Amino acid sequence: MTIYNSIGSNKRKTWLMMAFFMLFFFAVSYFLGRSMGYGTSFVGIVLIISGLMSFASYYYSDKIVLSMSGAKPADLHTHRELLDIVENLSIGSGLPVPKVYVIHDAALNAFATGRDPKHAAIAATTGILDALSRSELEGVIGHEMSHVKNYDTRLMGVVSILAGSLAILSDFFMRSLWFGGGRDDDNRGSNNAIFMIIGIAAAILAPIAAMLIQMAISRRREFLADADGALLTRYPEGLARALEKIAADRHVLKTATNATAHLFIENPFKADTGRRTKSFLAGLFSTHPPVEERIKILRSM
Repeated sequence: MTIYNSIGSNKRKTWLMMAFFMLFFFAVSYFLGRSMGYGTSFVGIVLIISGLMSFASYYYSDKIVLSMSGAKPADLHTHRELLDIVENLSIGSGLPVPKVYVIHDAALNAFATGRDPKHAAIAATTGILDALSRSELEGVIGHEMSHVKNYDTRLMGVVSILAGSLAILSDFFMRSLWFGGGRDDDNRGSNNAIFMIIGIAAAILAPIAAMLIQMAISRRREFLADADGALLTRYPEGLARALEKIAADRHVLKTATNATAHLFIENPFKADTGRRTKSFLAGLFSTHPPVEERIKILRSM
């Protein structure tokens, strides 16, 4: 597999998933709205609420994530190599130089955030700065720069809002069943009973399905960032070796949360037992593809 083939394949699969997710979102909103006695206007209300949530996320998510992670601006003298790598790769990619932050934690990890390349930030832990060679660190930063280039933080923000909106909507629907919410139309009867059954099934299954789609898109963007990062550095082996070291690290990133886990180059929640769960079900709910698979693809490029 060439780097270009990998990039093209991952982009196509991502947008197919997003198209399916949008259709799924509209369908669930419609059926839940009909079940509660509302028409298609209910979908519009849901979209307005989601839009307002997306607006807040668009402008403030980067500041929130950096604060939650305990990230501090990189020091020109202490973190000179990191700053040089970020600047060199920014020049090579034609992107504005992002702000650079450091998280004082022994865990090996890094992430990118920001709504667009002009407002991007990259953060790396002190653990990863100490453990990786320059070529390996370049591979990691190239991966994160690719997230910035491909607007992955914006994309995953939209996906998270859609998934969260479906969860809130499903919860609202289930509560309305208990407290007698919704409208009482003359349309009730066998037709409404059918919508009610569909609505109950959707309320139970939609949040789970939305989470699965969200995780699948996240994994696909990690593959894309690997390939695009390898294209940027022209050295896939650097990232492959970095991923090997990151995977072998047993430190848990203390400031990571479920809301920010998908941003990191590798899942920040490491098993304390040192064992990795490789079941199919665990893979479906994972924000990151298996490291072994990522390394194998990088070394086949």
